[in-house]
Amino acid sequence: MKSAEKLVALLKEKGKRITFAESCTGGLVSAAVTSVSGSSAVFDGAICSYANRIKNDLLGVSRDVLDTQGAVSAPSAVQMAEGALALFAADIAVSVTGIAGPDGGSTEKPVGTVFICCVNGEGDRILKRCRFSGDRDTVRAKSVEIALQCAMEMLKKM
Repeated sequence: MKSAEKLVALLKEKGKRITFAESCTGGLVSAAVTSVSGSSAVFDGAICSYANRIKNDLLGVSRDVLDTQGAVSAPSAVQMAEGALALFAADIAVSVTGIAGPDGGSTEKPVGTVFICCVNGEGDRILKRCRFSGDRDTVRAKSVEIALQCAMEMLKKM
């Protein structure tokens, strides 16, 4: 069974709903979940927030975080997840923000740097900083897999 199928089954079992705030994955996490038959029972929607303006306007990522830490940062990932959780009134939210490449990397944040955050309505948080190797498609695919695993990890605690 694929990770998305396991996640949907676990969400159904626990009677929980999920949402996502995606940047570098461009909706791939949502697509993985919605590829599973019956996912509408656990998923209402998500935000694909590629631009900083969307992160700020729709998800509530602070201007200060975007200006000082950057969109690809732990604080941004946390605020993205918290914003999606509130916006969709879900039980858990997962955010993904990173540098998929081949451009955009720096010494401090090389290509393949990805932050994934999962939060729930009880105030629990799982935050991961990943450094993936490979081309753009590989970085995005690995990000999706870790995001799904992160959601399952959170659900098991609930």
